[in-house]
Amino acid sequence: MEMMEDVVIVGAGIAGLATAVALKRGCGVREIRRAKSHRGYVTNVSAGDVQQVHFRMANNGGDGQGIRTVHRKVLLEALAEELPVDSIQFSSKLAVIESEEQGGASIVVIHLEDGTTIKSTVLIGCDGVNSVVARWLGLVKIGGGAYLGILTGLAEPVHSGRSAVRGLAVFSQGHGFKQEVHQFVDAGKRAGFVPLNDRELYWFLTYNGDNMPGDPEQIQKQVLEKYAEKFPSSYLDVVRHADLSTLTWASLKFRQPWGIIFGKLSKGNVTVAGDAMHPMTPDLGQGGGSSLEDTVVLGRHIGNSFINNGGLIVPGDMAKAIDDYVKERRWRAAFLVTGSYLAGWVQLGGDKWWVKFLRDGIFYKYLFGRISGLVHKDCGKLPAMSFGDMDHSGKKD
Repeated sequence: MEMMEDVVIVGAGIAGLATAVALKRGCGVREIRRAKSHRGYVTNVSAGDVQQVHFRMANNGGDGQGIRTVHRKVLLEALAEELPVDSIQFSSKLAVIESEEQGGASIVVIHLEDGTTIKSTVLIGCDGVNSVVARWLGLVKIGGGAYLGILTGLAEPVHSGRSAVRGLAVFSQGHGFKQEVHQFVDAGKRAGFVPLNDRELYWFLTYNGDNMPGDPEQIQKQVLEKYAEKFPSSYLDVVRHADLSTLTWASLKFRQPWGIIFGKLSKGNVTVAGDAMHPMTPDLGQGGGSSLEDTVVLGRHIGNSFINNGGLIVPGDMAKAIDDYVKERRWRAAFLVTGSYLAGWVQLGGDKWWVKFLRDGIFYKYLFGRISGLVHKDCGKLPAMSFGDMDHSGKKD
């Protein structure tokens, strides 16, 4: 089966769904409940010291944003509800990407493992840290439809030397915690939790190393008995209430910032967004936030190109719009990747005196509370008219 679409988006995570919404509707999603935290506590497990941190509001408190937490599932559902049901194609694995000339313009040909072929004017890869689209951007075409099998322009993500366990804790009768961020640090380990609502909390553990069993029950046991056995009872109780179906472990990867600044993040009408562009460690909590920033910037540039050409997709102008998007996002993405890595390095640095001083005396005392202000970014507004005004448009997973 062969299909033709104007825009194909690979991946249906935060970046993929939000990009589809931006191009389809040119507006935001329905209001969803987001918990807001203005204050947090950091406990030094070894010393028993507790520091209170006040999170600085963005724009000196002008918009009252602070740190807001939202259930990932709720966000994805809210985004998906904004799209027509036939816009999302599930359980489709991307096999091969090619480019060909058609009518004097370059189009992208996507081959799925089920035999489906999709031709598209624009391809946006939102397919995560191991992005197939990002890998294709670094390949060199050598003629006859063949590609040189080396990466020349976009380096692969690298391991950070850290790992993370993440999950949700569910208290059927209510957890009783205030809307505050709680963190616990020890040599080479950092953990924490934050309420999502009255019954659920998001919790995490990051540590130096790369070993953890894959079974959720064993992961929970390792956290309780090996990695966090000396942590306060409040944290251990949260881990014991983990919904095992949500519990995950991952070895953390990131794309080196110079690879983002100088790498090939687009090729004609093909580009990437979200973790496919800038995978980062979770130490600033900006993986999802930066994906939404990509969405607005990409939607703004593509939407304006669409409007300026009378509601038509002009391949040359579309390529310029994508290039402008990449230029606008390079340094911002590199900043977030660098900041995330360094924040993790400081907090997981070890038990040497100067590392503890850098972490407790400088980072947590002067910098940690300002992070919410530093990561705030005004990405502009989406245009009033978008691809939703066209007869057909594609979003493929």
